[in-house]
Amino acid sequence: MTALSRLRWYVRQLTGEAKWDEYVAQCGRADVVPVSRREFERARDHEREHNQGARCC
Repeated sequence: MTALSRLRWYVRQLTGEAKWDEYVAQCGRADVVPVSRREFERARDHEREHNQGARCC
């Protein structure tokens, strides 16, 4: 694994891009139509705002 590919992996993890890819792959395995990217991000934001247990502070 090159330094550039490691950096790309890190940035994708940091920005949440990998979560979207995991969600789409999971929907494909379950033969379910995924929601739009916008709806996916909106649901993630809602969960972060209303689930205070996920935070350290």
